[in-house]
Amino acid sequence: MSPGSLGKTYANGDFIVRQGETGDCMFAIQKGRVEVLKSGKGGEIRLAVMEEGEIFGEMAIFEREVRSATVRALGEAQVLTIDKKTFLRRVQEDPSLAFNLVRILSSRIRRLSAEIAELRPGSAPRSQDTLSLTEAERQIERRSTPDRRTRKERRTSSERRERTERRSRAATSGTAT
Repeated sequence: MSPGSLGKTYANGDFIVRQGETGDCMFAIQKGRVEVLKSGKGGEIRLAVMEEGEIFGEMAIFEREVRSATVRALGEAQVLTIDKKTFLRRVQEDPSLAFNLVRILSSRIRRLSAEIAELRPGSAPRSQDTLSLTEAERQIERRSTPDRRTRKERRTSSERRERTERRSRAATSGTAT
């Protein structure tokens, strides 16, 4: 730890938290950068690079779950550890801290939702030509179907009942033979 600082200094490549460990605190990056990594079947995937002023590990304050990702220093990084008790005390002193944390989490959810939408099949943005073609197809379909829709809309409940009864009689007579 550097003299006169509250945070701990990590060297390049040092692990700050590891996926699967039990956590009970969050972290604030005071200097430097860190990378967030997720291990899976295909190996490690970099989820994010975080810089000075950003926080991570906040889920451990709210949940009693293991760490969902690994965080490692990219170059030298100074990181402040904030335990649950300290966090709650500071929120009581300054409630805007809670609002800022919710804002950060909301921003992350929005970013992740956009990334998921890009990865899902059929959700990729189409080219302008494809959109035009689709609109042209819709117009052709509208021209060919209004007669059918109008007839369906014009049917009365007695007509529908009569039609159902005819189908029922036809089915009965077909099974009786």
